[in-house]
Amino acid sequence: MKFKAFLKRKNIEISFKRYFVDAMGAMAQGLFCTLLIGTILNTIGSQFHIGFLTATVATVNGVDYTIGGLASAMVGPAMAVAIGYALQAPPLVLFSLIPVGIATNALGGAGGPLAVLIVAIVAAELGKLVSRETKVDILVTPLVTILTGIGLAYLIAAPIGYAANWLGRLVMLATELQPLWMGILVSVIVGILLTLPVSSAAICAALSLTGLAGGAAVAGCCAQMVGFAVMSFRENRWGGLVSQGLGTSMLQMGNIVNNPRIWIPPIVASAITGPIATCVFRLEMNGAPVNAGMGTCGLCGPIGVWTGWLSPTNGAAPIVPTAFDWIGLALVCIVLPALICLGLGWLLRKIGWIKEGDLALK
Repeated sequence: MKFKAFLKRKNIEISFKRYFVDAMGAMAQGLFCTLLIGTILNTIGSQFHIGFLTATVATVNGVDYTIGGLASAMVGPAMAVAIGYALQAPPLVLFSLIPVGIATNALGGAGGPLAVLIVAIVAAELGKLVSRETKVDILVTPLVTILTGIGLAYLIAAPIGYAANWLGRLVMLATELQPLWMGILVSVIVGILLTLPVSSAAICAALSLTGLAGGAAVAGCCAQMVGFAVMSFRENRWGGLVSQGLGTSMLQMGNIVNNPRIWIPPIVASAITGPIATCVFRLEMNGAPVNAGMGTCGLCGPIGVWTGWLSPTNGAAPIVPTAFDWIGLALVCIVLPALICLGLGWLLRKIGWIKEGDLALK
């Protein structure tokens, strides 16, 4: 009982919500504000020849960085600090997670985000345990957080990164070999994860999900967001269209609990657009992996496909997109999900499976 009271006093809550919902959601925001924004800035700068975006603003250890390059380079500490913030870490713990994030992301390689998630959680919670417990807190708390975090990263970041990268490559290889069935599977699963209160973006980033599998993930996420946005237009009007279509379909989670049948049209749309993306248009997401799980949130999914065409981050060859590529992107990400969900939504309303108000945002 004393230990439980101590944990409560330290605001340490060992739960799925705290570690996998809150922490992963925050990690995705850290990814968004660094790697994703950096990639977008670099692509815009190079494609539209914008001088201040292509100019070197800093040189570190002989490496030249643009504004976007600096943003992308900060992905490790941004993820770690975001996770610490979600865990409500005190300031000294929060700031000490910066070197932990740098080290863990570097040691984790392609699977760095998953390694950062695990190591940052452990380091933050251990830092919280000792925070304000001594008269030399300004020394003890950073030392414990940094030493345990980097020490743990040295031991487990590389194996975690290797395992995550291996799993991601397995999914991508399976999608290449079986684009129809894996297109359906990846699209539906990642789309569902997007609407659930977990971070599909963080999962895609952790698995380094790109290529055809990334394209299927984009399709599934867009189907959920666009689908719910247009299907609920009669209840939520323009505000709901924007908040779900450019924000998140997670807003419908309460309504899904009350009536799971409202989830049928977006899931069916995911199952249809996923294989269309992989088999018909060969839509690949070769931009930052986090984009694969973003859907139309800020149009990050389509933007990720676009940046991947021009400046791939996964070793793929850049391409000059044709009209066919652009049509495929528009159909998969916006047009088809909207039409499918409008049609199925109307049918389910007709037969009484969806009633007036079932999709209204509270």
